Order: sequence, then structure tokens, then C-alpha cells
Amino acid sequence: MDGTETLVVPSYPSRQAAVIDMAPGATALLRGRADESKCREAARTHKVARTREAVRARGVTRTREVIQTREVVRTRGVVRAGGVTRTREVIRTRGVARMKVAVIKESAPGERRVALAPDAVTRLSAKGLDVLVESGAGDGAWFPDSAYAQAGATVVSRDELLAGADAIIMVGKPDTGLVPRLRSGQAVIGMLAPLTDPELAATLAKAGVTAISLDGLPRTLSRAQQMDALTSQSNVAGYKAVLIAAAAFGRFFPLLITAAGTAKPAKLLVLGTGVAGLQAIGTARRLGAVVSGYDVRPSSKSEVESLGATFLELKAVTSAAGEGGYARELTDEERRAQQAELSGHIAAQDVVITTAQVPGRRPPLLVTEDTVKSMAAGSVIVDMAASALGGNVAGSVDGEQIVTENGVTIIGAGNLPSTVPTAASSAYSRNMTALLLAMASDGALAIDLSDEIQAGVVITHEGSVVHPATAALLTPGTTGGASQ
Repeated sequence: MDGTETLVVPSYPSRQAAVIDMAPGATALLRGRADESKCREAARTHKVARTREAVRARGVTRTREVIQTREVVRTRGVVRAGGVTRTREVIRTRGVARMKVAVIKESAPGERRVALAPDAVTRLSAKGLDVLVESGAGDGAWFPDSAYAQAGATVVSRDELLAGADAIIMVGKPDTGLVPRLRSGQAVIGMLAPLTDPELAATLAKAGVTAISLDGLPRTLSRAQQMDALTSQSNVAGYKAVLIAAAAFGRFFPLLITAAGTAKPAKLLVLGTGVAGLQAIGTARRLGAVVSGYDVRPSSKSEVESLGATFLELKAVTSAAGEGGYARELTDEERRAQQAELSGHIAAQDVVITTAQVPGRRPPLLVTEDTVKSMAAGSVIVDMAASALGGNVAGSVDGEQIVTENGVTIIGAGNLPSTVPTAASSAYSRNMTALLLAMASDGALAIDLSDEIQAGVVITHEGSVVHPATAALLTPGTTGGASQ
């Protein structure tokens, strides 16, 4: 296409058609005559031009549809041809840039997830977003490069990806090797954990990078539910935690009555009944265990009981419900009272799964060393809150399985979604797609900090740390002009 649109005026009696050639930004040329001074009505629309082209990926040639969005400006004008005056539309076109979204290969140890699944590429492309995928990005989740290419994405090297991307999407945080290669004006979208790593936010702000973190999403907004990556990944984690516990436990979970005798069902306690905890309860119930659950938020009682489990009520701690659907941090006095009362209940369990976390803070210690010593040999504890900051269980280490002197197995399981990579990636991809489509407009991210969702997820923009909670954690002068 050379940028010229042709207008044909319909034939008149005993007259040939008049033709107008229009060039972008140029005066109309009329084969016949056109009076531009009388143009009086204009409108703008968008049209999509589709062409077919051959694409080679790993030696295989495929045909794909290439979509070019063009802004079409229509102007009403008077056309005179052969003495007859009629009003016709004069059309010129102007290209509209398409935003390039880049899927990078995760580099964190043991991370097998990918930020975008192949089935999301078509949806993004239809909305005017081009997708670049780093070669091998989906291998850990069993999404080969060929699947992305068939969906319409362009598979590239990391160098090509960083050079062409407007927004780089990922599951975790950019590593120390990636951050210096980001350029001003680019966006990075992932689970950036700014409340536990505010220095990363300061570095990105100084580089002029817009940082968007899905773990800051306000979870109580109904329109944000499709974007809620914490919920989708917690569902996966709660399911897998029970399977890990069952594999480590030396007996059956369900009641079994056989000719060789009767096996009693396992008694399982879930501490923290948010999304992960409720999924753990449901999965354990399906495996036949006798399940109970505890949470500092009294509102979770009905949810626990709806799954067929028993809700454990403590007298020592009152409600600790916080903002945004999270639990608040307990005071030191409340924590000591909670630990003391929980100890007796935990000692009677065969399996304990802990999920309690407070955003940006060290996870609360729920199972003390003395409590672990009171448990029977063969008992299993899965600490889903285990991280570099600590965990819910004394002695737990993220990514490690420990057996204590009294025979209790403690499993530090802080990144369980990575162990179910296909399901976790597919869910995360839907969250990411919903967020991108909500924020993208006219070929770019439309940052609007007055929007409730964006106020929660946008961490840095235009050289400043704009997320209040993150900015409050930084000392003055570290953000390169960050608003404090």
C-alpha cells in the first residue's frame, strides 16, 4: 500500500465516473473538479487491513495473517464532475503504532512458569498488541516456541526482545543482569514484591522504567478479579501443598477398611484459610482426611465449614482482619497468646499446612520449636509461607525438607506454583492479559493513577516511585526524584 486512497464518484447519465486520488497530508487532486473550501464535516474511525505473509520458524514455513491498524480520517466535501455537484467522502489514512508486549524467559532458580501462554497471543493481537517471545520462554511450562509462532507471536532472542519491547512481562522480578539493560520509557510488569524489595523500585524509577506489580492489586474490587494473580497462584499452591504432604506422610489420608485391618484417616490442620488455605482444605477433604482450619479473620469460618471442615476458634485472639482482603499483623502480645493456644491443637495433628502471610512483612511464626517437639514422630508440616524473610514454622527453610530429631518432617514450600507450571502459567496468563487489555490504549500503556486498580499496581512512573507504601519504605534521595 502506497498511502493513496482512490475515490470514485458514481456514474451519471451519459457521463463517465470522476476519480479523486488522495495522498496523506496533501491537497485533493480531482480528475474533474473538487471545491475543498466547502468541506465542512469530519469524523475519525479506525480500520484494520489484513494481509497474508509467510513466516519461517525452526525451518517450517507457515502462513499467518498480519494486521495493520490505520487511522482513517473522513472529510465531507463537495465534488463537482461534469457540471453535476454531489457530496462525497474524501478519505486519507495515517498509521497507528502497535504496542509491543514481550514475554521474557524467567531466570529465578527453579522457576518454570511463563508470563503468557500461547492461547493469549491471539486475544492480544486482536486488540492491537504485538507479542514478542524470547526463545525458550515457555519450555518449562511445556509451551514450545512453535506454539507461540503458530498463535502469531514473533519468537526472538533476548537482545532483539529488549530492543523492540514497549512492555516486558514476567512472573517474578527482573534479575540484576536484566535491570541495567532496560531503557527509559519501557514498562516491566510482573510480581515485583515492592514492599519487600523497595530498592528495586528505586532503581527502576531512576532508570525511567514504569514498574507494574500484580501483587499490589486491590483484591476486593470485583472488576479486578480477572487480574488477581495472587489468587490464581495461591489456588495452585494450596492444591500442591496437600499432595506434597500426602507424599511425605507415612500413612493413608482416608479411612480404609480392608481384610488386613482398618487404617484411620489422617488428621490435618490448615493454618490460614485464605485462597491457598481453602484450596488445601478442599483437596485434603477429597483425599479423605479429617480436616480443620484456623484463621484470625472470623469471616472465614463459614467458608471453612462450607468445605466440610471444622473451624478452630481460639479464645486468646480476636479478629485480625485487615484492609484489601488481607489479615493485619498481630501485636506481640496477640502473637504469644496465639502460639500458646495453638500449640495444644497442633500436637494432636498428623499433618499441618501453614499459609499465613502479611504483605511486605515477615510471615507470622505460628508453629514454635517447642510445638514441633510436641508432635508425634511421622507428623508432617508444610510451610507455604517459607521465604528469605522466614516462615510460619520454626526451622523451616524455603526449598528444603528437614526431619527433626523427634521425627517430624518440615517442608519449606514457598514457590509451589512453579511445580505445577502448565496450570499456573495458564492462570497467570489470563491475569496478565486482563491487566494489559485494561491498561493499553492507542498503542501504549495509559497510566492513570486516579484509577483504583492502577493506584495499587503502578509502582514507578516517569522517574518517580508513585506507589505510596513503597515510597514510604525508601529514604529520601534514593528514587531519583521519587515522590515520598
